[in-house]
Amino acid sequence: MTVGIALVGCGTISHEYLRNLTTFPDVRVVACTDLDTERAKAVAAEYHVPEAGEPELALRHPDVELVVNLTIPAAHIDVSTAAVLAGKHVYTEKPLAMDADGGAGLLAAAAKTGVRVGSAPDTFLGAGLQSAYRLIARGDIGTPQSALTLMQSPGPESWHHSPEFLFQPGAGPLFDIGPYYLTALAAAFGGVTRVAATARKAFAERVIGSGPRAGTRFRVEVPTNVSGLLEFSAGQAATTIFSFDSPLSRQGFVEITGTDATLSVPDPNRFDGPLRLRRAREEDWTPVETVGAHVGRGMGVLDLARAIRTGAPHRADAAGALHIVEVMEALTASAETGQFVAVNSDFPTPSPLPEDWDPYQRTL
Repeated sequence: MTVGIALVGCGTISHEYLRNLTTFPDVRVVACTDLDTERAKAVAAEYHVPEAGEPELALRHPDVELVVNLTIPAAHIDVSTAAVLAGKHVYTEKPLAMDADGGAGLLAAAAKTGVRVGSAPDTFLGAGLQSAYRLIARGDIGTPQSALTLMQSPGPESWHHSPEFLFQPGAGPLFDIGPYYLTALAAAFGGVTRVAATARKAFAERVIGSGPRAGTRFRVEVPTNVSGLLEFSAGQAATTIFSFDSPLSRQGFVEITGTDATLSVPDPNRFDGPLRLRRAREEDWTPVETVGAHVGRGMGVLDLARAIRTGAPHRADAAGALHIVEVMEALTASAETGQFVAVNSDFPTPSPLPEDWDPYQRTL
């Protein structure tokens, strides 16, 4: 039996989800909801979703089992908690919460009501990263030693029509983009044990560059350049940079180095991309074929929906997302104190996605 889904939040990201969720035979999008009901109705009409209205519709609708929370970060915990208390399973956009205490409270509430919580990013389920993990598990790079990631851009205000929330607490390059890279590394290495970081912001204000509010100035409330060092429980180390301050845009740079080779990993903000291997003493990279599902946002929702029916663990689990929130909190604290900061939780390594996992084959 298909799993009924309602979206809460019909902003820009909802289109990426709905393009996929409305094509999976194991789920049925019942309603689109938003505080702006006219926007919810327009999105619902575009994707042929039968009902639209205020967020309360998602909570009281008898056919909705799973709420997909696509609100702004500051609203994630309130919306997810309301859904959990209404007896609904939840899948939320990243970050899971603004802070670890909020995330832990959500998971505790879910445990009491017997519902599941999943969280973006689900990009690690795509063919690109899943192929990379299989390659590492086979020993093709030897023993993993370290990683280097880099994400630099001028910032999203040039193209986003309402970018203010991306420069408020719960966002910035660390909380907005960091979960993709940090989750990709944790899925490869395991949990982070301690971090060190520096952080700064280039501008006190930014200007909206497109849309009906172009030219509007707004305050920047969080660091817009964060550089971090991470140590993992299995002994690896990583260097990371997340920046909205660079006129040169460089995104999707992830290299994992082992004792025998270096692996160039696809952009963790995407579901596929080039995977390359460069062995010791070789002068060039060797392309590696990626194998797996080529879908997009919504894979984690589908995996959660199937897990609800089968009783299996779901892979984009909120426990892992909570660990990532703690890592980002630790990076923020380290930047403020100038000290290494310990991370006390662990990252539950998700089981590999089968190579023949098919989102378009009905299983329920």
